[in-house]
Amino acid sequence: MTDLAALTVAIEEGDRETAVALTREAIEASEDPGTILKSMTAAMATVGRRFEANEIYVPEMLVAARAMKEATALLEPLLVGAGYRPDSVAVIGTIRGDLHDIGKNLVGMMWKGANIAVVDLGTNVTPERFVAAAREHGARIVGVSALLTTTMVGMRDVVDAVRASDLADVRVIVGGAAVTADYAAQIGADGYAANAASAVGVARSLAGGAQAP
Repeated sequence: MTDLAALTVAIEEGDRETAVALTREAIEASEDPGTILKSMTAAMATVGRRFEANEIYVPEMLVAARAMKEATALLEPLLVGAGYRPDSVAVIGTIRGDLHDIGKNLVGMMWKGANIAVVDLGTNVTPERFVAAAREHGARIVGVSALLTTTMVGMRDVVDAVRASDLADVRVIVGGAAVTADYAAQIGADGYAANAASAVGVARSLAGGAQAP
């Protein structure tokens, strides 16, 4: 029987080689895919708490997320075969005119680690693409990132496009270096995430139908 506690620790520490090896071992031992995944998501929950407590920083969180990504790549076919479903689906992208993606990528990895399926649209994404992707994939969350003050003004267009669509249950979360909670409120976004760790809690709250404070 595979030591899934060791798998959790490996992901927390960003040890990709060990995380992948233990995941492969668990698969070969016919461990339940859902149980393996829970060990992984527990690791990312710990990473998020430690980040918010300033016990670790972005580089440590990034290597943990990458370890999670490589390990889950082995597990995903089994999860699909077992009919396992993510808690929710999120579409994410950097706003039109902005080509920065480090923060977006980190949020996406943290969401995946929290069992949220992520459709990454990349950078320079128009409001129309956000809406179309959310509709196509049945997303409950649209995550919009911006680094620059000159591009973050386009976030309002995404909010307006979602509101004007037939996606009544879709919630918009915004974030990025230039974005503040006050700005998110001004443009009518449903949620604001100051960093990748807090984005998990915001997404879970909104996917459950609750309005962000």
